Amino acid sequence: MKTMHFRSVNYKADKKLKDFAKKRIEKLSIFCNQIIEVFVFTKVENNSDGINKWAELKIRIPGDDIVVKKISKSFEASINLAAESAKRILKRRKEKERIL
Repeated sequence: MKTMHFRSVNYKADKKLKDFAKKRIEKLSIFCNQIIEVFVFTKVENNSDGINKWAELKIRIPGDDIVVKKISKSFEASINLAAESAKRILKRRKEKERIL
């Protein structure tokens, strides 16, 4: 992965959250070594049930973009869920490439 961009909407993200996101996203390069850049968008939504922390990953790879959105009670959990979904997508793509 060459670069990671982190954007927080409706709040100010601390360094700890940014470091967590970077560390978690770097693990995706195990499954795809062609990742050009990753955009991490985090957002707090105004609702009353407490499940209001959005994380969206946009992963740029040659020929395509993978976009995954997750919501949960904490940003760390949302980033984790999004990274897990992205991992499954990247694995599937790798399997298809192997077959072709």
